[in-house]
Amino acid sequence: MMRKNYYRKLALMVTLLTVFLAYQKYTSREKEPFPEVTFIKDSSIRDLSDFDPNQLDKEQWLKLGFSEKQTATILKYKDMIGGKFTSKEQLKKCYAISEEKFSELASFILLPEVTEKKDPKGFSSYGKKEILVSAKFNPDQFSVHDWLKMGFSEKQAEAIIKYKNYLGGSFISKEKFKECFIISPENYSKIEPYLLLPAKTPENFRNFAKDNPVKSRIQYHIFDPNQLDLEGWKTLGFSEKQAITILNYRNRNLRGSFKSLDDLQKCFVISAEKFQEMKPYIKLQEKQQEKTDFSKTDLNTITFKQLIEFGLDEKSAGSIIGFRKKLGGFMNKQQILSTYNIDQDLVQKLISIAPLNTSDVPRYSLVNAPEEWLKNHPYFKYSADKIIFYRISNPDDKKIWKLLKLKPEYEERMKLYVK
Repeated sequence: MMRKNYYRKLALMVTLLTVFLAYQKYTSREKEPFPEVTFIKDSSIRDLSDFDPNQLDKEQWLKLGFSEKQTATILKYKDMIGGKFTSKEQLKKCYAISEEKFSELASFILLPEVTEKKDPKGFSSYGKKEILVSAKFNPDQFSVHDWLKMGFSEKQAEAIIKYKNYLGGSFISKEKFKECFIISPENYSKIEPYLLLPAKTPENFRNFAKDNPVKSRIQYHIFDPNQLDLEGWKTLGFSEKQAITILNYRNRNLRGSFKSLDDLQKCFVISAEKFQEMKPYIKLQEKQQEKTDFSKTDLNTITFKQLIEFGLDEKSAGSIIGFRKKLGGFMNKQQILSTYNIDQDLVQKLISIAPLNTSDVPRYSLVNAPEEWLKNHPYFKYSADKIIFYRISNPDDKKIWKLLKLKPEYEERMKLYVK
């Protein structure tokens, strides 16, 4: 009996100890840190590999999970900073890329963490870019494009040109060329043997620079701004970019020509000072066009421009050309007078002078007229379905006319286009 009680007590102690240990383990869990859970918002990010953001086009930015608007903003931002992202730090500044999105992409971006330091003028370290020179040259004759081909950036090339203009349109000497802050000592040592310039600056140069601190040596002559091409504008002292802007303004905004001095002055790349400098030499020549002889101009071939030349406004001229096209041609002059929205008096004057040739106007029999022609012609379209139906069982024009039962005036004008 005693032995039995002993085992019972032992079993009870083991049970209590087990419960105690289990309770201690359970309560200690609260102190353990809960494992962090990362939510993947875009499944496509798992398949992402290293990339250079400078190589991505619109579709590729969209595939990264950006919206159309965000993508447009990113590409515009890239253009604003010179067409290239130079570091992750710079890319991160684009407000279209949230901090959360950037952190997702950062490890895949093939860019340095920070942008290399620039000099006070805003130009990057020049010595690192390879400059290639293969033949002797006169730098005075180099355009922005030529400096780009040599290996300079666009900003550097434009700065070199500005420096040349500051000197009066010429670098004068190797000595002066070397003073251009854009050209590093290393690059100058590469270029110097190829320069077709005197080694030393002439003694009288300083006096010239003092009297002409900024103005370039532009030899103005009488010119028509409508006749100038890219090179023509550059000879007037404009940069290549400015010249392109002027040409685009003339050809796109003004439809091919400056009509007045005011048109030219409104071009934003031409400063007020530059305009006043050029003004005495500007001569807008009116284009001499041969006057139309309306007594020999067929009313079925007369053009929109000729109608304007005769004196009609655009609305009247457009109405006449449009109505003639729908008819396939006028068969009599009265039809022209029946056109909507025209100057009746002026058109009456025109038709009294100009001839009308009807030989090329298409005409058909009711039996053979194409269905499309019947349904589109202003005089036939309202009776087209009936004509098509009647001619199936009555292939005879006379019978079809009788079946149509049209008002005399409608039938009369339709018969103008029937053989």
